[in-house]
Amino acid sequence: MGDAVLSLPALRAVRACYPDARITVLARPWVADLYRRERFADHVISYPAARGLRDWGAKFRLAGELGSHGYDCAILFPNAFESALVSLVARIPNRIGYRRDGRGLLLTRAIPPPRKGEIPPHESFYYLELLRRAGLTAELPEQITIRLDGLEEARRSGLAQLERHSLGQTVVGVSPGAAFGGAKRWFPERFAASAATVAKQRGATVALFGSPQEKDLCGQVAAQLESLGIRAKNLAGATTLSEFIELASACILFLTNDSGAMHIASAAGVPTVAVFGATNHITTGPTGPLAQVVREPVECSPCLKRECPIDHRCMERVGADRVAKQALLLIDQVRSNS
Repeated sequence: MGDAVLSLPALRAVRACYPDARITVLARPWVADLYRRERFADHVISYPAARGLRDWGAKFRLAGELGSHGYDCAILFPNAFESALVSLVARIPNRIGYRRDGRGLLLTRAIPPPRKGEIPPHESFYYLELLRRAGLTAELPEQITIRLDGLEEARRSGLAQLERHSLGQTVVGVSPGAAFGGAKRWFPERFAASAATVAKQRGATVALFGSPQEKDLCGQVAAQLESLGIRAKNLAGATTLSEFIELASACILFLTNDSGAMHIASAAGVPTVAVFGATNHITTGPTGPLAQVVREPVECSPCLKRECPIDHRCMERVGADRVAKQALLLIDQVRSNS
């Protein structure tokens, strides 16, 4: 999900380059609803085939569908070999992508990928640089703040949903999970403690968000919040992506690890506090002035490991009071500027 959010500036640049074109986004099912909300996309096709060297029947059927639409050009933001092969089999005459993963001969414009230090480090620039090197855009922006389309409508719908969940209209969102692995996850009891501090001081309730696999984790945080006298609702696995975007948009604050939920909340313009440890906040952090990263700069971070092989010191040294203080400052900053 995070990669999908980080691709939005590049996709908007494609629309700016081709204002009258029919633009279709081919996306994995779990992120397709993100693109369906965006004005740059005329159409979204879900790509359910399994990753890698599997499920070739589904991939060739997809290629046949794409071929029937008569596309003039395919711009391949993922580095995967299969995306280049599908576009070739679909007989799309112009196929632009980075020359990676052994797919150079499948592309009509095989673009050399940028070397380290050639472009700004944030991963959103990687997608934009493909367009620049292909001659579709002139230059990279100096900085990027990613925002989703249709946020006012999303927020209204989210507030109505929060009311139906008996959470009221002053809600703190919390996403304590992370798909990459345990090394990215701050501790559930600290999420509960920091969310409780913010909720008590701002008269808020708490909504817990996550995947179906994170339902028990979110339930643990919700139970701890209830024990601290805070109304909490576990919504893990109970929302579609569209519903999550709407609910997150309606929160006064979002507390999270480095995760797809972090990128959604930040791009929804919600004050977002993200705890980073194993991953690099410079390359994959949230964008814009309403997002703050809390991290402890220990000597082994960022290690980019899925699981910590030692004592998880990057997360152990981030206290709940520190996160709560940053969250309250951010809320106050937003209110003073509004």
